[in-house]
Formats: sequence, C-alpha cells, structure tokens
Amino acid sequence: MTETSPAAPPADAPRADLGVIGGSGFYEFLTHAERVPVTTPFGDPSDDLVIGELEGRRVAFLARHGHDHRFQPHKVNYRANLWALRSVGVRQVLAPCAVGSLREELGPGTIVVPDQVVDRTWGRAHTLYEEEGPVVHVGFADPYCPHGRKVVVDAARAAGKQVEDGGTLVVINGPRFSSKAESRWHQQAGWTVVGMTAMPEAALARELAMCFTTIALVTDHDAGVHGGEAVTHEEVLRVFAKNVEGLKQLLRSTLAAMPETEPDATASCPCRRALDGITLPAPLPG
Repeated sequence: MTETSPAAPPADAPRADLGVIGGSGFYEFLTHAERVPVTTPFGDPSDDLVIGELEGRRVAFLARHGHDHRFQPHKVNYRANLWALRSVGVRQVLAPCAVGSLREELGPGTIVVPDQVVDRTWGRAHTLYEEEGPVVHVGFADPYCPHGRKVVVDAARAAGKQVEDGGTLVVINGPRFSSKAESRWHQQAGWTVVGMTAMPEAALARELAMCFTTIALVTDHDAGVHGGEAVTHEEVLRVFAKNVEGLKQLLRSTLAAMPETEPDATASCPCRRALDGITLPAPLPG
C-alpha cells in the first residue's frame, strides 16, 4: 500500500454505507443508480461501482468478475475491489457467491451463511500491507460479521428459505472444480461448502475494518458427495439462474434490516474495531 492513492472517487461522487459484491445479475436491483469509476493503489477494481438506492438505503454494487464475467476467480483484483468500496463510505459488505455442498442434506437452492473459512488458494494477493513499514497483524479468528450474519439468517428464515446458520466454507483456487478425492477430503475434514472467491475477500475486509458477510448459494453437491458426479459449469449456471431472483429478494430484505453504520450503531462490532491499537503504514480511504 502506497502513502497516497493515485486516484480516488470524484469529490462529488455518491456515497454508500452498504456494499454488495456479486455477479452481474444483480446490476438492475438498485434504483437511481449511477456508475462511479474508481482507481485504487492496487489498480482498478473488477468494474465501476454502481451506487444507488434500495429499500431506503444507499448501496454500492460491484461485479466481482466484471460485468462481462471476464475475470477468473484467481485473477480478480480483490484488494482493489474492497478498497474501492471503502473509499465511497461502505462499511458493511454482503458477498453472495455460488458454492458446492459437502453435506448430503444441503442440496441445491440452500442458503449457507458460514461462520468459518478455510483458505486453500495460492498466488493471490492476500494482504493490503505488503510495503515496508509497520507490520500489520489483524485478528481473523471469527472471519465473518456477527451482526451481518444474524440479519441474513433472520431474513432468510422470514422468507421461508432453507438456510444453514453457520458452517465452514473452504475456498479453492479454481478455476477448475475439485477432484472426487479432494472433495471427499474436504468432507472428511468436516467442512460444509466449497467455493472459489470468498478468500481473500473476507480477510481484506477485516484489514479495512469492514463488516463482511458471505451468503453462499448451493448450486450442486460437490463431486464425490452424495454420489455426485463431476460438477459442470453449465449446471452451476442453471441452478444459480433458477435461484437468483430469490437471492435478490433476500439481499433486499437483508440490506433494509442492516444496522445503521453511523454514528455509533456498530461501535460494538468487532469487525469495526479490528485495527484498534494497530499502527498502519498509511491512512485508509473513505
């Protein structure tokens, strides 16, 4: 991280306190939306931010893979994505993603709100603090925001959705799916679902003292689970498309119910206090 950002949102750019990182299918769910280009010390994010209104809240949306889905999971600029959201005021992030189930009883269409994560990725930039300067060690024992998780689970239950409260999301590098042996290994370890994009997203959000909640939509049983055959991209897309409107509605309900971030409504949240007492090499944005 450099001492000064090479670019920032325009001075008159709209602000938001809530952010969503998701697929391009979520573009249209904001009203009075405006595209806001942002450049960060880590380069450009996956796409322009789209900032607008939803259920009376100011929300910034970012397409994780770009609007045309051009970035493979291991090529997403996760650092720029999180930095860009914080630079426009976002402090609460919801991150829907597609996952494979490692448990027989959690079938396609299930919503899983994990409380733990295992990172099996490599070659990705995993920290914002790589330059010389004070060493920054951020606690990550509980990766996800307790307030955000509760709001999502309550909203899902109120909507009558099958939701799993808690569980471990193991993140693989991709873009290939797991072998049956890998999938059985993950299952035997007691993990719940497997995906490709949740790390380093969650860790970078913690390094920025942002609340972060993953909403995992099960699209398939991973290979080797419940007699599952090889996972196909086509099947993942088909199941995700079938459930995307329900996922959008869950996001609407969740965003409307999220606690206000100003002035002190989330002061007790451990996510927001993650950097207390730590000397940073440069100021954070926003």
